[in-house]
Amino acid sequence: MKATPAAQQELLRLQALDTRLAQIAHRLGSLPQAEQLAELGRRDDAARRRRTESSGVLDDARAELKRVESDVDVVEARIVRDDARLAASTSVKDVAGLESELTSLRKRLSDLEDIELAVMERVEELERDVQGIDDEREDIASEVSRVSDERDEAAGALTTERDQAARDRAAIAEGLPDDLEAFYERRRVAGGGIGAALLRQRTCGGCTITLTGSDLEDVRRAADDEVLQCPDCDRILVRTDESGL
Repeated sequence: MKATPAAQQELLRLQALDTRLAQIAHRLGSLPQAEQLAELGRRDDAARRRRTESSGVLDDARAELKRVESDVDVVEARIVRDDARLAASTSVKDVAGLESELTSLRKRLSDLEDIELAVMERVEELERDVQGIDDEREDIASEVSRVSDERDEAAGALTTERDQAARDRAAIAEGLPDDLEAFYERRRVAGGGIGAALLRQRTCGGCTITLTGSDLEDVRRAADDEVLQCPDCDRILVRTDESGL
């Protein structure tokens, strides 16, 4: 393949921009904020699961409290009723029966009130636990917002840099012969992102191997407009005054 030395040297500019674009893409894909956000997401998921579990326990405790409160209401109503009947009764037998029943009811009421107090305390403790988890999730959400802003700012700067590099690359590529550009693209894909390398002091900038012997003589004898490839890595070998030929 033939191409002017100037066109070949433009490949170095194209390669520099392709390398830069690859670096920017890597940085965009590995922003430190991304891992921070992933960790915050894991923490929030764990907190959400804990809240679901705690809320279930709290609901059970509240249901138990309602049952105890209902039992208390029933016993209190019976005490009020028996007190009224006792006050109106003139039968010794009935009075004795009512007094015995009232003693049992007041004992039952006292026991229920103790249970009610214990359940109320448990409900309050569980409510504090749930509220604590809600506060934790609010803190996580606030941190997510802050880190997201940092990520967007960093990504925005890199995106601007990427877009400018892409425009510069397009301008250089447009000025290259189509066959040279196509050949460069094939070598870049095969070369792991490097399609063209500078030959500096007889050393390939792509594989860092120094040309010697017949390989070096072939390069020395080649015409300036001959598009050469490194005999070791097959990348396009661009010659300049730095090549040491």
